[in-house]
Amino acid sequence: MGRLPVIDTGVAVNTRSLTRTLFLGSADVVRLVRQRGLSTCIEGMAEYIEAEFRRWPQFDKSPRLAAHSASGVIELMPVADASRFAFKYVNGHPSNTGQGLPTVMAFGVLADVATGAPRLMAELTIATAMRTAAMSALAARWLARPGSRRMAVIGNGAQSEFQALAFRDLVGIRELRLFDTDADATAKLAANLAGQGLTLTRCASIAEAVRGADVVTTVTADKTMATIVTPEMLEPGMHLNAVGGDCPGKTELHPGVLQAASVFVEYEPQTRIEGDIQQMPHDFPVTEFWQVLAGTAAGRRSDVEVTVFDSVGFALEDLAALAYLHEAACELGIGQQVDLVTASPDPKNLFATLSASPRPVQLPSAALAA
Repeated sequence: MGRLPVIDTGVAVNTRSLTRTLFLGSADVVRLVRQRGLSTCIEGMAEYIEAEFRRWPQFDKSPRLAAHSASGVIELMPVADASRFAFKYVNGHPSNTGQGLPTVMAFGVLADVATGAPRLMAELTIATAMRTAAMSALAARWLARPGSRRMAVIGNGAQSEFQALAFRDLVGIRELRLFDTDADATAKLAANLAGQGLTLTRCASIAEAVRGADVVTTVTADKTMATIVTPEMLEPGMHLNAVGGDCPGKTELHPGVLQAASVFVEYEPQTRIEGDIQQMPHDFPVTEFWQVLAGTAAGRRSDVEVTVFDSVGFALEDLAALAYLHEAACELGIGQQVDLVTASPDPKNLFATLSASPRPVQLPSAALAA
């Protein structure tokens, strides 16, 4: 699943063909999603993510490298196993929409570990939205109460439609209770979800939205230490899918909510820095989600237990998304092969690629005189 082709180095090959990279621009990704269908892509990414998380110990992992500013953050997210290396470039700038720019923009690379050759370079803004929703729904399959049908969505921006459809298809959610401080955002979400088989209720407050919800998804953008969900809003058996608290100084859950719940994370060293648990003591207990998949740790233990998935987004999800895009693009014939890196006829003579017909080096006249 999503593996790069293995090249037999014992056979003479065209060097240029080995360094060519499949490029998927924004239009290519849109075309791919339209041809396959959004639901199919989200479900496919969830399958890829689960497969990779089940191989968790085989990956070389690290927290992402982040450059923070007053207006947002720019990050690099690397991960690798024995055969593939991937990274994603992604930003998060909440005020971008005022300038006509997306809050999140991303691209990524999938490379062959054996040679270092980049095999795929892809626009990942849409794919990031899909893989984030896929990861949330995958976690909820294991952590939400069986039979969950009602979800509150707090924050109705660019990620909200993807979350709604992922939970509809992968978890069985049928009713959404919507709230955003921006009424236009809620109207946008409702319009986009019309005819999607979901019952939509616009709510006047967070408390109203979460009342009676089986699942609460928080996906807000403001870079503040917010307490969107507070302890008095919790109900027995509730699952909280906390997506928006994803960088230092940005939270969504009151500390009391975390204290009252069993908390699950993707990669603990990263979530301690960026997630809602950044506000908790360093020894606050959490469980990495891969352990639940592996059967080495319990997920939900009862119908009355409150669970939290403190999601910040981890690079392994992006590797899975890139692998999914690579396989789908090859199958559908989408994308262009580009010369992203130089392929020299003689890999030991890079300088010669600058001249069609290499000539002897000409020394300066002063050097000849000497």
